[in-house]
Amino acid sequence: MLNQASLVQEMGHLRKFALRLTHSQAEAEDLLQTTLLRAIEKKHLFENGTDVFKWTSKIMFNLFVSDYRRRTKFETRYDPETFIERESVEASNETKIELAEVQGAMERLSEDHRDVLVMVCVKGMQYQEVAEVLNIPLGTVRSRLSRAREQLQALLDTPHGHGFVPPRSGQYGGSIYDDRRIAA
Repeated sequence: MLNQASLVQEMGHLRKFALRLTHSQAEAEDLLQTTLLRAIEKKHLFENGTDVFKWTSKIMFNLFVSDYRRRTKFETRYDPETFIERESVEASNETKIELAEVQGAMERLSEDHRDVLVMVCVKGMQYQEVAEVLNIPLGTVRSRLSRAREQLQALLDTPHGHGFVPPRSGQYGGSIYDDRRIAA
């Protein structure tokens, strides 16, 4: 019959064996605990006269192999992080240039237009959410977004992003839709 004192005596050897299998201190400790638990659960299968280390190390090895097979079968095949890491590629120079052009054009927009454009188009916020965050009417969100898109497109359609930017509504002559009047 297996007793706990004999398991405690073999813990040092089992810990070294677990470390050789896992190459990680934390994983070795987990494997050791799992092995000891399994040995206690299955102590009725232990035959008197059997070497305790050989018996428990066989349990440990089987647990390690089973866990390894499970991880290679399921985690690497279906875990999106490992798939993304394996499949990710660096952006092409053309894409990097386009991104720099968009960033430069975004910086040329007014802060009001840039904020609305980022909140709606990048962060995916609803118009009503944007209106509440910025404390402006819903119509102002829509008009700023429309003008921001037009200005951004105009900047991107010209070489080097230095094209004509249409004046903001109400800049020349005033309008009831002037976002500065509505926001005030």
